[in-house]
Amino acid sequence: MAFTNQFKSLASVLKHYQIHYIEADFEIVKTASLNEAVRQDIIFTLKEVAYDVSEASICENLIYPILKDAWKNYADIFSIWSHQSLEYDDELTGIPDYLISKRSPLGKIIFDFPLLAVVEAKKDNFSTGWAQCCLEMVAIQKINNNDGFAVYGLVSNGEIWEIAKLENQLFTFYNKRFVIEALDVLFNVLVSMLELCKLQLNESNLLDTANE
Repeated sequence: MAFTNQFKSLASVLKHYQIHYIEADFEIVKTASLNEAVRQDIIFTLKEVAYDVSEASICENLIYPILKDAWKNYADIFSIWSHQSLEYDDELTGIPDYLISKRSPLGKIIFDFPLLAVVEAKKDNFSTGWAQCCLEMVAIQKINNNDGFAVYGLVSNGEIWEIAKLENQLFTFYNKRFVIEALDVLFNVLVSMLELCKLQLNESNLLDTANE
């Protein structure tokens, strides 16, 4: 579910919330190996499955398997959520496709301190996708009550993946698109995003000692 129908582009969201925009290159800071079974399943899906017949199919067949395998490297630190509601106010309320949050010390079913929002680019419309994702990132900032803590966003149609960061009132769009054909690079971009989130938790003393 989209947060609102009021905004149709990233620019309109940035203007409404007075957020500055820059572009930058994304640096891979952590590498890991994609599970071979996941790799083979993705290859099979791209070749044999009509995965682009619906938004749900793209999410289930392509986006979630890769995201989940990257998250497994940090399962003791983060939680992964599918269609978890975000609620801040009437404007900043909705249901993102996927979220990564800090793992709550109260248990895996407790939603706590979101860090990364993932949006499927419906009908390959990345402009609308980023409008929704940016709203989710703003909502996360406000829910966390910490504008200085970087929040990451990801918009994908399954084949193409774009990423960005929101920190304070600065939206950084990483201007290289990552593609599923370069699966190892894409996977390590996701791992690196999670590593950057982990480093922030450490620096902010928000990570439980047991998880360091």
